[in-house]
Amino acid sequence: MSDFTGCMLCPRECGVNRDTTYGYCHVGNEPVVARAALHMWEEPCISGESGSGAVFFAGCNMGCVFCQNADISRGSEPGRRISGDRLCEIFFELKEAGANNINLVTGDMFLPALKKAVIKAKSEGLNLPFILNTSSYIHTGVLKDMEGLIDIYLADLKYARNEDAIRYSNARGYVEFAKAAIDEMVRQKPECVFDDNGILQSGVIVRHLLMPGMLIQAKMITDYLYKRYGDRIYISLMDQYTPNGHLADYPEIDRAVSDREYRSLIRYAESLGITNAYVQEGDTADLCYVPKFDLTGV
Repeated sequence: MSDFTGCMLCPRECGVNRDTTYGYCHVGNEPVVARAALHMWEEPCISGESGSGAVFFAGCNMGCVFCQNADISRGSEPGRRISGDRLCEIFFELKEAGANNINLVTGDMFLPALKKAVIKAKSEGLNLPFILNTSSYIHTGVLKDMEGLIDIYLADLKYARNEDAIRYSNARGYVEFAKAAIDEMVRQKPECVFDDNGILQSGVIVRHLLMPGMLIQAKMITDYLYKRYGDRIYISLMDQYTPNGHLADYPEIDRAVSDREYRSLIRYAESLGITNAYVQEGDTADLCYVPKFDLTGV
């Protein structure tokens, strides 16, 4: 029996046999990759000057109505099913291209398969940090199974209120599951470790994307993260929310975040005494920052 038979990897626990069909995540049991290339738009300690070796996986166990990567998150093309051996080769190709790390973007649905590829890569001498870039809507047991293989967790904490998680991401219980998942990540990687060039080698970064009209929720999340973890993690406060043109049924979020809203969030973080944080400057709410999913590097 494979890890994908009666799949229970994420809190949806849809129980689908992903060896023969697709789960809620729109994918089966074999990794589907839409792009593998150097990515310059992560946090500075991730991308640095040479870029993060980002592998973008298709499919997603979330259902965000505002998704910027809907072309691949809904399981439609582009996306190519690849073997574990090919995935391992991609890791080495990214290293040769100068990547600071291997960044598994939305790889949550494939973790049993990714585990094998990461073990193989490490056994063959790949010495770059591995990042799990995750929505945090994941069972802690699945994360525990990756202990010792993932060096950096780049995690979302999207919501503080489950009613918003249901309305905008169709994710029941998101708040409790995500908080438990982040607890497990911090247990595994309790401090942030950087190399001499300021590139993160181990640790946890938690991201929150400020959404229009949700400033109070963003402050609740910022307060929670700092009170729970202090300076053990970095908090990344993002203002790059961009309406995707499909939000007629959600008019309250069919706009960009205002500068006033974002500056208020930053001032609040400063008032708490947070120093281990990333903020965004300039016009980041633009679709030009969304990668072209054209099977580059796959």
